[in-house]
Amino acid sequence: MAKIELEGLVKDYGKVRAVHGIDLQIEDGEFVVFVGPSGCGKSTTLRMIAGLEDISGGALKIGGKVVNQLEPKQRNIAMVFQNYAIYPHMTVGQNIGFGLYTSKLPKAEKDRLVREAGETLGLTPYLDRRPAALSGGQRQRVAIGRAMVRSPAAFLFDEPLSNLDAQLRGQMRIEIKRLHQRLGTTIVYVTHDQVEAMTMADKIVVMRDGRILQVGSPLDLYENPVDVFTARFIGSPSMNVVDGVSDGANLTLGQSVLQGAGTGVATGAVKVGLRPHDLKVGVPGDMQLEATVTAIEPLGAETLVHLDVAGQALMGSAPGRSLPQVGSTVTASVARGALYLFDAQTEKAMGRA
Repeated sequence: MAKIELEGLVKDYGKVRAVHGIDLQIEDGEFVVFVGPSGCGKSTTLRMIAGLEDISGGALKIGGKVVNQLEPKQRNIAMVFQNYAIYPHMTVGQNIGFGLYTSKLPKAEKDRLVREAGETLGLTPYLDRRPAALSGGQRQRVAIGRAMVRSPAAFLFDEPLSNLDAQLRGQMRIEIKRLHQRLGTTIVYVTHDQVEAMTMADKIVVMRDGRILQVGSPLDLYENPVDVFTARFIGSPSMNVVDGVSDGANLTLGQSVLQGAGTGVATGAVKVGLRPHDLKVGVPGDMQLEATVTAIEPLGAETLVHLDVAGQALMGSAPGRSLPQVGSTVTASVARGALYLFDAQTEKAMGRA
């Protein structure tokens, strides 16, 4: 296992700077997830850690040692790719043991490591089969097994579940999390799926435009986003962010005045954040607003309700058996403390109301 340190890490492609001098410490045994939209620099950062991309500036340390100039095979890390990268002409066992073929271990020891990896990943019945006979989830486990047998100091995962269907992604999230709990090895994981980040990570790193916006535990980022981008990116469904006006005591959203929600806020325009699960349609609450129903999404346990408030779109929730009529006017309630306030210009967090 190893601690990974990024100190002013920079990546340039010609005159274009893809990663802007980021600093981060990944502790020994930690599960860290980089999350952000396409092109934010998260995969580039992972590839610099792996040694697949040259580092343009700054220092990368693994286990306290600067590894900027080391080849990938010298860094004692293993990478699992999005496309599995397994060999169709080899059996599952041969694929898992592929990284051991050039080692000086006795054949019996190599076979033992392959069997142990197969058992850990539930692949024992398939070790003599070809990958074509496996499902997508099983193929991804083969790729993980090939990384496991090398006993690396850290695992690097580059969007490994994006090719799987929704049900398999859910299963594989649990399997990878259990694997981390069993092995205790440092994991650096890249995804654009914030559900994966929330459910798997010890620590989330939110990136945008080659910069780190916020680092923290999943719950910390969910409860205390530093800006509008992070607030919208973390949490599912995404946080509503709409325009409001404060008079220093109350907030006005459309035709509704939320009493006391603007206390201590400078007068004028603000951005108001509100998570859909905190906007209760047809349920009494501390503060209320009037809205028009534009669409509904029944999900069984609850119904997501799309609303229009003076031309601004919001999403709220209602009990599962409650199906408001599209086009009807409804009252939605908000509990105190559920509103997030952001500066209208900088979009930085200002507090809760």
